[in-house]
Amino acid sequence: MRCCRALLLSVSVSGLACATGGAVQPNPSKAPLVMKEQRIPAREAGIELYLRNKHPDGMTRFTSDRVLLFVHGATYPAETSFDLPLDGTSWMDFIAQHGFDVWLVDLPGYGQSTRPPQMSEPPEKNPPLVRTDAAVGAVATAVDFILKERGVAKLDLMGWSWGTSIMSAFATANPDKVERLVLYAPQWIPSTPALISGSGAYRTVNIQATRDRWLKGVAEDKKKDLIPAGWFEQWSEATFATDPVGSQANPRTLRAPNGVIADIKEYWSEGKPLYDPSQIRAPTLLVHAEWDQDLPSYMARAVFEKLTNARWKRFVEIGEGTHTVIMEKNRMQLFREVQLFLEEPAH
Repeated sequence: MRCCRALLLSVSVSGLACATGGAVQPNPSKAPLVMKEQRIPAREAGIELYLRNKHPDGMTRFTSDRVLLFVHGATYPAETSFDLPLDGTSWMDFIAQHGFDVWLVDLPGYGQSTRPPQMSEPPEKNPPLVRTDAAVGAVATAVDFILKERGVAKLDLMGWSWGTSIMSAFATANPDKVERLVLYAPQWIPSTPALISGSGAYRTVNIQATRDRWLKGVAEDKKKDLIPAGWFEQWSEATFATDPVGSQANPRTLRAPNGVIADIKEYWSEGKPLYDPSQIRAPTLLVHAEWDQDLPSYMARAVFEKLTNARWKRFVEIGEGTHTVIMEKNRMQLFREVQLFLEEPAH
C-alpha cells in the first residue's frame, strides 16, 4: 500500500489513512476534449440555467464515479473560475483529462444563466435574490438533467465557498444521488465579520475591490508572488465580461444577487446553519487554504468535526493560499488532492 504524499503544509485524515489507488498521474491524457454548452429551464418561470460540459473525445460510457458537477460561490460565475485556462489549462480540463465527464452550472443571476428581471431595477426596490434554498433547487434541476442525460444514478458534487453549503444541503436531502462530495473553502457559522455585504436584491462590485478582497490578510512580502503574472487580469477580464450591464460601465462592474448575504445575516450569523453535516452520507473531502479570510480555517474544521456519518472523510489544508487558491501559484496542489480523492478506490 502506498501512503498519501505530503504535498501540503498539513493534512488531516479520518477514516482513510492512505490512498490505495496510487498517485494522480502527473501527465494525464492529452486526448482532445469535447465541450458542450446549453441552457435548461429552471424551476422559476422565465429562468434558464447555463450548463457547460467537458469530457474526452470519444467517451461514450459514463459511470457515477466519473461524472462531476461544480457550482460556484456568492459573487462570481462558475465558468471563469472552474474553466479558465490559466497557463493553458483549467481545472475543468484537468479533471476531464483524467477521464471524467465534468459539468458546471451557473445559478440564476450569475454568469450565462438568466438574470432575474429584478436585477434590471434599482437594488433597493426588491428583496435579496437567489436565497440558498433557491440555489439548491437550481442544483437539483441540473443534477436531474445530468443523471438522465448520462444514464447514471449518482454523481460527484463539488462546491466552492457558498457553493459548499448548496451542495451539502442537496446531499443531505438526496443521499441516493451523491457519489462523493468535495467542499472547497466550506462555509459555516462565523465568529468573524463577513467580507461581503450589501442590501436589496443585488450588489455591485468593481475590479479593485475584488483584488483587495482577494489579497486580504496576505503578508505584503507574499503578495507579489501569490498570483502569477497576468492571471488576475485574465480572470477579471473574463469574469466582468459576463455581466451585460456592468461590462459596459466605466470602470467595469459586476452585479451579484444578495440572497447569500441575507442568509448569512438571518441564519449563519444567528447560529442557525442551513444544513446538518451529520446527515451527509457520501465520502467527503474538505479543502482549505491557510490564508483564506472569507471563510477561515475554523469553519472548515467545524464542518469536518460534524461529518459524523460520512462513509469516510478527509481534511486538507494548503499552505500559502487564499480563498481563491484555485487561481494562485499553488493551485496544482488543490487540483491533485481533489483528483486523488475522486479517483481512489472506495473503502
